[in-house]
Amino acid sequence: MTKRKLGNSSLEVSSIGLGCMGMSFGYGPAKQKEKMIPVIRAAYENGITFFDTAEVYGPFINEELVGEAVSPFRDKVVIATKFGFNIDFQSGQQLPGLNSKPEHIKQVAEASLKRLKTDVIDLFYQHRVDPSVPIEDVAGAVKDLIHEGKVKHFGLSEAGTKTIRRAHAVQQVTALQSEYSLFWREPELEIIPTLEELGIGFVPFSPLGKGFLTGKIDENTAFEKNDFRNTVPRFNIDNRKANQALVDLLTSIANKKKASPAQIALTWILAQKSWIVPIPGTTKLNRLEENIGSISVELTSDDLNEIEAEASKIKVQGERYSEGAQKMIDR
Repeated sequence: MTKRKLGNSSLEVSSIGLGCMGMSFGYGPAKQKEKMIPVIRAAYENGITFFDTAEVYGPFINEELVGEAVSPFRDKVVIATKFGFNIDFQSGQQLPGLNSKPEHIKQVAEASLKRLKTDVIDLFYQHRVDPSVPIEDVAGAVKDLIHEGKVKHFGLSEAGTKTIRRAHAVQQVTALQSEYSLFWREPELEIIPTLEELGIGFVPFSPLGKGFLTGKIDENTAFEKNDFRNTVPRFNIDNRKANQALVDLLTSIANKKKASPAQIALTWILAQKSWIVPIPGTTKLNRLEENIGSISVELTSDDLNEIEAEASKIKVQGERYSEGAQKMIDR
């Protein structure tokens, strides 16, 4: 496994990380911990050193899973977690809205440290920008945690360029986590140029388009009742049919390269910038191995040009979030 540094920071991680959300949250019922720990440990054995979680995944149970799974090799990996949703600490119930008040951030940090079985959080992201709290106050709270030795690096998630600049002026932002793939390319317009200018790393979540770019989802796929993709316009049946053209493009390139569509999708992201580290998620060992295998796939400049030319002819249909979730995206 190759390594990459996130922007101009000292934080070095494997070129591909592991997004752990789907093991506990979002894609149907939470999976059994006893089945997920071997997946996380297999990721480490195959060179992955970057594990992504958040307090809201569950809530709480995904952090507990990651903490237990990486405990035998904690000092050799980077754990990223997140604050910013409004969660009752006692009941674990998610309350309406966001909460990035400085005192709440510090409470979340203490609770996350316990669940992760660690004495320091390597990368602490604000999960969503809270419009009721100045980002300078948020950055200041994380700066305090860094000075106390409880956090090493500050990150933002789904933040717009103005917020990124304001936060970075108070405390260096090591990484931005946002959605990015051939299925969602908006970050290319303003976000990626801003990150490059400021020396901030980029950690794309959903680099496989929430599973769509693997080629394993079509208009006949039925999601489980509590799979959030049921609420995502991009995944309604008509849009799935229309967006199949993008999967067909990836499949044609994959056939030439003796690879899978998922591997081409990940290799394409890795080819964009040397400081981009995607975090595909999976609950299956064979998919984990497939994702890691993308490191060995080579896309030439001709291949990349072909993908660019053909992808530019395809207009992806459907919003990437429900209306309610869209309102939490910072612009």
